[in-house]
Amino acid sequence: MKKVMLYEHGGSLNHGCEALVRTISAIAKEKTGAEVTLCSYAPREDHACNLQESVDTIVQNDQVLRRFSPAWFVYQFDKRVTHSKALQDRFLTEKTCLRLAKDSDVSIAVGGDNYCYNKGRQFWPTDRALRKQGEKLMLWGCSIEPRDLDEEFTRQLDCFDVICARESITADALREAGLGDKTRLIPDSAFTLETRELPLPDGFLPGNTVGINVSPMIISNEEQGGATMKNYVTLIEHILKETDMAVALIPHVVWSYNDDRQPLRMLYDQFKETGRVVLIEDAGCSELKGYIARLRCFVGARTHSTIAAYSSCVPTLVVGYSVKAKGIAKDLFGTYEGYTLPVQSLKQPDDLKNAFCWLMEREDEIRAHLTEIMPTYAARAKEAGDVLAELMAR
Repeated sequence: MKKVMLYEHGGSLNHGCEALVRTISAIAKEKTGAEVTLCSYAPREDHACNLQESVDTIVQNDQVLRRFSPAWFVYQFDKRVTHSKALQDRFLTEKTCLRLAKDSDVSIAVGGDNYCYNKGRQFWPTDRALRKQGEKLMLWGCSIEPRDLDEEFTRQLDCFDVICARESITADALREAGLGDKTRLIPDSAFTLETRELPLPDGFLPGNTVGINVSPMIISNEEQGGATMKNYVTLIEHILKETDMAVALIPHVVWSYNDDRQPLRMLYDQFKETGRVVLIEDAGCSELKGYIARLRCFVGARTHSTIAAYSSCVPTLVVGYSVKAKGIAKDLFGTYEGYTLPVQSLKQPDDLKNAFCWLMEREDEIRAHLTEIMPTYAARAKEAGDVLAELMAR
């Protein structure tokens, strides 16, 4: 039987990571019949989310870059001072991945955003070691900032046999950097995620509720302190005053150090007495998609919360901060203007409300467009499985 290893998985309390593993595993199994092993930084999270339903084996990655761990200090020192490949390769190579890769036909780097922040430098030693070991490597579903593609980063990405970019801005940048022969433009696998519907909480009006997701990540990227939360408050005030819609606050990442529930709880506490605002509890990615699919529209920060909305044909405004939000919206609508709002652009407290009003003026048109294109667009996500099969056959 063919075997694949998934690595660079951060843990399933980021339900975007969970969605990627579930859907990549499903596509790999459908297209190749492969047995799937997941090398995870957080197996306890994965088991808590029943990720064992989707993969055959979950293995603890031995090189966890936890804050203040020895490996973390090496990484921080090297990032700021030495920039030494020898130091990286000695202390930051994930040996569990190397061992599992020896028994795999292809090793697949997952995570989507892993090479979007600091160029994914913490993963470079393992990628180099896997290449040196002679493994076949696939980067599945990435977004990369075009400005980051300097000579060093391009050379590092050349470790991969195939790179599946999930949006065209990244794909075009990779081709321009000289990696065109390795690059494939294929939608994010999470567009194929199944939907599971749990009972709705009191106050959630099916088809007449605005879903809202906000994250500590976008707050940390704002240029004007406090602008993000001020804008979300103004938006909710507008919805409650000017419409008959309810509001559902929906988390998508609940790591203790990066927990959407913290800003969402602040919003809930401010508006709970209205009786029209509900806070959705943490759930698995398919269950969260089940809530999102029953919304009238969605305003989201986390990429995979917005993918859950798009793939459910829910009109969506993305409050973003990087290439991934723009690239996905551009591929869906032909432009990202109006469909994304960079958090860095939030200056006035009604900027988000105004963007929301623009979206709602086009609500029916957007929903009809998504309904028309989504079956074909989501089906294209499975083309990555064909690419995997081709790589296996080399």
